[in-house]
Amino acid sequence: MTDKATKSKAELKELFINRELSWCEFNYRVLEEAMDPNTPLLERFRFASIVSSNFDEFFMVRVSGLKHLKASGEVGVDPSGYTPAETLEAVCTRVHTMLKTLYETIGSQLLPLARENAIAIESFNSLLPEQKDRIKEIFENEIFPVLTPMAVDPVHPFPTLSNLSLNLAVVLSAEHEGDRPRLAIVPIPSLLPRLLQIPGEKNRFVLLEEIIRTFLDRLFMGQKIEEHAIFRITRDAAFEFDDEGTSDLLESLETELRKRRTNPVVRFEAEKEISATLLKTFQDLLNITKEDVYLHPLFLDPRFLTTLADTHGFDSLRYRPFQPQIPVEFEGQERLWQLLRERDLVFHHPYESFEPVVQLVTQAANDPDVLAIKQTLYRTSGDSPIVKALAQAALSGKQVTVLLELMARFDEERNITWAKQLEKAGVHVIYGLMGLKAHAKILLVVRREKDGIRRYVHLGTGNYNDRTARLYTDFGLMTSDESIGADASGFFNAITGYSDPPNFRKLAMAPIGLRERFLHLIHRETERARGGEYSLIMAKMNSLVDPKIIEALYAASQAGVQIKLVIRGICCLRPGVKNLSEKISVISIIDRFLEHSRLFYFSNGGEDEYYAASADWMPRNLDRRVELLFPITSDEGRERIKKAFEFLLADNVKARVLQSDGAYAFKKRRKNEELVRAQEALYQYTVEQKDVIRPLLFKPLAVPPTGTAPIKR
Repeated sequence: MTDKATKSKAELKELFINRELSWCEFNYRVLEEAMDPNTPLLERFRFASIVSSNFDEFFMVRVSGLKHLKASGEVGVDPSGYTPAETLEAVCTRVHTMLKTLYETIGSQLLPLARENAIAIESFNSLLPEQKDRIKEIFENEIFPVLTPMAVDPVHPFPTLSNLSLNLAVVLSAEHEGDRPRLAIVPIPSLLPRLLQIPGEKNRFVLLEEIIRTFLDRLFMGQKIEEHAIFRITRDAAFEFDDEGTSDLLESLETELRKRRTNPVVRFEAEKEISATLLKTFQDLLNITKEDVYLHPLFLDPRFLTTLADTHGFDSLRYRPFQPQIPVEFEGQERLWQLLRERDLVFHHPYESFEPVVQLVTQAANDPDVLAIKQTLYRTSGDSPIVKALAQAALSGKQVTVLLELMARFDEERNITWAKQLEKAGVHVIYGLMGLKAHAKILLVVRREKDGIRRYVHLGTGNYNDRTARLYTDFGLMTSDESIGADASGFFNAITGYSDPPNFRKLAMAPIGLRERFLHLIHRETERARGGEYSLIMAKMNSLVDPKIIEALYAASQAGVQIKLVIRGICCLRPGVKNLSEKISVISIIDRFLEHSRLFYFSNGGEDEYYAASADWMPRNLDRRVELLFPITSDEGRERIKKAFEFLLADNVKARVLQSDGAYAFKKRRKNEELVRAQEALYQYTVEQKDVIRPLLFKPLAVPPTGTAPIKR
């Protein structure tokens, strides 16, 4: 359908939404949360910070990639009919508009509202004399000693500035008549807090860069300062990395990370007051064009607004707290293995606590009957209890294998640290796979029991990260299912040795077989619809980009399949197009938790099938990553996913509907229609279900298993 050799650019644009422009619309939906007066004030600050952080990564990765393509002379079109140059131009226009809105929101709404609530960022000149004197003391004693002004001249070349760093450009008068003014750079120390609390005030602050510029004369004694301006650079974060031509992957990655610090600049941000002369100087020094320049009316880098969002107290200005529920099955349980022999367990985080997953690894590490633990790690927390448990297991003599993905973007350095610590403890660490990122989430525990060896498996849609598990919505499965256990063993054998990928019984794996599995499931529903049967597909994920999957969904829609999609971020599919996608609807939900789970439902002629996965429907996930799809077969688990879809699709508060032109609009509500906010409803459902299912689960066993104590209830 999308053979670019046979379709015009106009025809391609009618079929697909541009990936980068779709991402921009996703970030605008995040910005809408910062703009929304119904969002608690401090949470609005947090969303504004997220918008800024999202843009940073977008420029470092996506914009830099487009610039590489444009520079190479690439004129071919992407699946949506855009050339790299056209995409860059469109993105630049959209980003400028969004940044204007972001700064207007911060300056005209958030900061004034914060001041009304006794939280303020003040100018130095507005302070009382005694406060100014105290801040001057702080500058002399705590800030001045770590500042390093750097001259820029033929003897002192332009310094290598850190990516995303704030810097102060200072223009000094010429030394001799007829000479050009001189330039110096003062890096703003990133280890110092961006906000300095005003002495004697509880929640009033002054920006670090304002304090530094106030006392610039201390750095340039005897010099005349003609101009000064805050600026910030964003560097290309892409790797030129060959993981096949190196004998030491860890060492090579460390080398590449060092190179990243000097990569080309892809964005230059400055205060809008910067003079045209100084701006031109930077364009020449950094080899950037005017398209790379972004001028802002307020402080640069609003990521620090999370500091205001985390201001102590002010609970009324935040979301009401959600206490993650301990799953009923874990209340009073001391024998995890017995529990998992009885039933599969399905968890929905963060409504349910991530603690059972930590408990599984910790208990396995301490259990003398556990022989081996095998696990994948993509991103984990800075003080991970799971990593500590794995190290302890290895120190106690267990066979521990970890597939640790060193190339998890922007977590590379942390993962290198974990890899070294695990290896030191005796863990067999696999540094990813050649040419592929290991993104699957799987844990295998091999245990010796009276009736033989038994395997226990955890599979998830999200990372083994106890911190993000409180902020991201994800599903997890714990099971002792023999087929899944055999599949898990085959998976690890294939990635740690030279074994061919196994013929999976229940799992499906990318890059071998997962795309085909999804296409098969979609085609099966298509054929049922063509045969006159009712057919329904529901899918939830972060992004939908893959052209082949989209084509299959278009064909299914044309055959009569009802398709309901919940896509948080990028969506290149155009829904609701006549004779193409009339049966397809797409919503995006942006709320307090980041919707991260990947869930799939196929009606299958009444024999419903439910799946969860680590993979989105993107070429990178299906072709260039190691991913896993797993079935949910227990009645309780299927009901949890069914309820998730019901609440998500019914949301009429935070759900935006994707239009065929690529724009999003909030759902239109009927008069007096009951409000449904999916995340609130799912939390309430989780709390209520504890009381419903507790009496069903906690009934005495008729006969205690031989050789074990009765389970305490």
